[in-house]
Amino acid sequence: QVQLAESGGGLVQAGGSLRLSCAASGIVSSINVLGWYRQAPGKQRELVAVISKGGSTNYADSVKGRFTISRDKVKNTVYLQMNTLKPEDTAVYYCNARWGIAPERNSWGQGTQVTVSS
Repeated sequence: QVQLAESGGGLVQAGGSLRLSCAASGIVSSINVLGWYRQAPGKQRELVAVISKGGSTNYADSVKGRFTISRDKVKNTVYLQMNTLKPEDTAVYYCNARWGIAPERNSWGQGTQVTVSS
């Protein structure tokens, strides 16, 4: 099993920055992809950014150029640096790990609230 614990959410004004952290524990060597998703009220959960074991990254179009995902393999932690935040970035942000082989499994963190005021 893989367990995830997020931190770093909060309230920030538009144009500001926040950094989210997600610490992984358990069978961390089995993790293939780490990522961040978000869910705003009344909306479906959506992908924000992911990073593979090899370091490849992928971002939602809405955050490209503003958010950066990174991974510290020593600390088993993934980060999401969020700059130039907009009110539409307001959501609960969830850390996700895809791990294992055949079948690949998913683990989710408990979520952290990010609120951007205008």
